[in-house]
Amino acid sequence: MATVHLRIGDLVWGKLGRYPPWPGKIVSPPKDLKKPRGKKCHFVKFFGTEDHAWIKVEQLKPYHAHKEEMIKINKGKRFQQAVDAVEDFLKKAKGKEQNSDGKGDPKGKKTPNKPLKILEEDDEDLSALKDPSEKPASSMEPISKRLKIIEEDTGSTSIQAADSTAINGSITPTDKRIGFLGLGLMGSGIVSNLLKMGHVVTVWNRTAEKCDLFIQEGARLGRTPAEVASMCDITFSCVSDPKAARDLVLGPSGVLQGIRPGKCYIEMSTVDPETITELSQVITSRGGRFLEAPVAGSQQLSNDGMLVILAAGDRTVYEDCSSCFQAMGKTSFFLGEAGNAARMMLILNMVQGSFMATIAEGLTLAQATGQSQQTFLDILCQGQMASTFVDQKCQNILQGNFKPDYYLKHIQKDLRLAISMGDMANHPTPMAAAANEVYKRAKALDQSDNDISAVYRAYIH
Repeated sequence: MATVHLRIGDLVWGKLGRYPPWPGKIVSPPKDLKKPRGKKCHFVKFFGTEDHAWIKVEQLKPYHAHKEEMIKINKGKRFQQAVDAVEDFLKKAKGKEQNSDGKGDPKGKKTPNKPLKILEEDDEDLSALKDPSEKPASSMEPISKRLKIIEEDTGSTSIQAADSTAINGSITPTDKRIGFLGLGLMGSGIVSNLLKMGHVVTVWNRTAEKCDLFIQEGARLGRTPAEVASMCDITFSCVSDPKAARDLVLGPSGVLQGIRPGKCYIEMSTVDPETITELSQVITSRGGRFLEAPVAGSQQLSNDGMLVILAAGDRTVYEDCSSCFQAMGKTSFFLGEAGNAARMMLILNMVQGSFMATIAEGLTLAQATGQSQQTFLDILCQGQMASTFVDQKCQNILQGNFKPDYYLKHIQKDLRLAISMGDMANHPTPMAAAANEVYKRAKALDQSDNDISAVYRAYIH
C-alpha cells in the first residue's frame, strides 16, 4: 500500500487506543509540548471536543478518502456532531477561498492557515497511544483528557476500576430504567447527558417546574421519590446536603417506600460517611442494592459530561451503571466499601475550598499593597499553579461575575463536614478551619447562592 504523507492542516481520522476513529485536524503542538521520541506521529486536535493528542502515523487516515467508511461503522450523536463540525469547517474554508480570490496579499502571496488553538495540554506519556489490551506500564496510565483507564490494586479502599467516556459518544445505553432525583446545578447536566446518550430516564424535583425542560427532551415525570424508585431499576439522587439526602429517602413518599428486592439506589450527593452508612443500611434492609457516587466537578463540567465519579458500595451496581457513568463523566473510580467515596470527596472539596480562599486572599493582598491584580493573575498563570480553574475563577472575580458554577454555601458545607471528619479521626485540619471561617463570613454577606469565588467578597467588606 502506498504511503500517505500527512502535514499540518490536513483533516484526518485519528484512532486512539481501543476507541473508534474520530475526525480531527493535524495542528502545530504547543511550543513546550515536545514530540515523543522514536515515534512517527502527528499532533491532532479532534473536532467536537477539547481533546488533542499525539497520534501515531499508522493510526491516521485522510479524512475525505475514508469518510464514507467511517460514517458507516460509527454512530452516535456526538460523532455526528463532530462530522457536522468538520463539514462546517470545510464550507467556511471554501467560502474564504472564494472571497479571497483576487483580494489577497497584493503580491499574490497566500497567507498560511493558523493552527487551531490548543486550550489545554495533554500528558506526553506515550502510554496514551498504547493499546489498552496491553498490560499498563504503571498503575495509573493517562490516555487523554477524556479517555482514561486507571487500575490500581492496593487493598479494599484502593481504586479498583475506572470507566471512560468514549469521545465518539457511541455509548450503548443500559436497558434498565433510570430514575433521577434532584435537578440542581449538577443534576441538570447529568440528566441531560443521560438523555442524549439514549437512556430512559424518569425525573423528579422538589420544584416541579424544573422537570419541564427534561420532559420536553424525552424524560418521564415521577410524582414522588417513592414512585420514581418503584418505577425504575436504578435511581440516582443528587441533592444539597445530608439532611436533604436523608429526607429524600426516609421522608413522606420517600425512596425507601419504593424500594423492592433488586432495586438499585445511588447517592450522588456530597455528604458525610455517616449519612452514607445510614442510607446504605436502610436500602439494603429492604432488599435493595446501594452505591454512593459523588462527583467532582462543576456545573460546566456536568453540562459537558466531564465529571469525575467516585463510587463505593455494591460493585455490581457500579458495573450495571457503566453506561450512565460514561454518559455523565470522563472517568469513574470504584473505591471499595460504602463511605469511602464520601471521605475522598470531602477531602477533595476541602482542598479546593481552601485553595479558592487562598487565591482570593492573594488577589486582595495584591490590591491592598498597590499591585495590579491582573498582573498577579498573569504571573500566576505562567507558573506551576497555572490551571483552567485558577484562570476562570480569577477572571470572574476581576469581572465581578459570581454566577454560580458551584455554590459557595455548598463548599462551606463540605469544609464543615471535612473538619468534622478530621476531628473524628483525631487529625488536625487548621487550614480548612481557617478557610471555613472566611466562607462563613461570605455567607453572612449574602454570598451563599453565588459561586465559590465570591469568597473574595469576604476580604473586601
